[in-house]
Amino acid sequence: MPTHVPPPAACSPNLKVPAYSASNSTTFSTLIPALDSSDPVALLRMVCQITCMNEQQSNELYRFDTSGALLETKLPLPRRSGKVRDVYDLGNSLLIVSTDRISAFDYILPCGIPGKGQLLTQMSSFWFEQLGMRHHLVSTEIPPSLATQFDITPLRGRVMLTEKAEVIPFECVVRGYLEGSGLKEYQATGEICGNPLPADLAQCDRLPSPIFTPATKAEEGHDENVPIERMIADFGETLAFQLRDTSLQIYSAACDYAAARGLLIADTKFEFGKVGDEIVLIDEVLTPDSSRFWAADNYCPGQAQASFDKQFVREWLSQCGWDKQSGPPALPTEVIEQTAAKYQEAYDRLTA
Repeated sequence: MPTHVPPPAACSPNLKVPAYSASNSTTFSTLIPALDSSDPVALLRMVCQITCMNEQQSNELYRFDTSGALLETKLPLPRRSGKVRDVYDLGNSLLIVSTDRISAFDYILPCGIPGKGQLLTQMSSFWFEQLGMRHHLVSTEIPPSLATQFDITPLRGRVMLTEKAEVIPFECVVRGYLEGSGLKEYQATGEICGNPLPADLAQCDRLPSPIFTPATKAEEGHDENVPIERMIADFGETLAFQLRDTSLQIYSAACDYAAARGLLIADTKFEFGKVGDEIVLIDEVLTPDSSRFWAADNYCPGQAQASFDKQFVREWLSQCGWDKQSGPPALPTEVIEQTAAKYQEAYDRLTA
């Protein structure tokens, strides 16, 4: 995974390093030919200068925390950012960069989970191929044209080049088990998003059949769980029922695949967009950030389950005294390491 490496001590602090931009990126190939190869001191000074310039470039383009987690990218391209991803407009396509940011209780935490972005990218790519549905992913390779403009090393393994799609502003949530916000709504009303359920279900019970529980996509704060009638009002029956049926089909196929590898998918969310007249699967799919994975051999309804996601993060934040109204605290090292290990285990078990 990428780390933030300081320049060699041999770089003189008196060297004047020009500000980096995509147009004046400096490489050995552009400067070395101008040197007199018989002057080793000048050659050494130039090597140090290039190293320092590349370091300054990385400082401007990428922000890491002390653990080496990539928290932010600032490429010289049009950008918008979400909780985890930085999305760049390449004109006819999008470059989606999965950082190592992690969020909980609608806050982005001040520290990241090293390697998380690579795992999310690899897992989404795996599922896009596995499911065989029309999706937006074109490639996980960095476009060669970008490599000539700036340092792409921290991007390796964490990018998706995708088609542009008109986003349908609903999260298509499917639940097969009773947990999370669905559990709270059930305990209050006996149903979830208009789906009536049997009485006396316990926490984490398997539902009689998976249910579709869409949610609005909030720019800030909580997404709102809504009945399918809300989708129908916004987009009509044809599209709403198509999204429902497609979401349930994907969930069912993914559950069968995961079950053969000892995992339960308690719930997940999908996002869709339009490319022309086609409905395509977009964003991430079936990752620990968008889904709740449980180990089948440890499944015990009536209580919370050990999850392959940011459970350690949520539990620590709930117990550390944070009021969930102000900026969140940094995570201790052991919570970061446990969370990283769970993400890795989920990926390893699913792709084995």
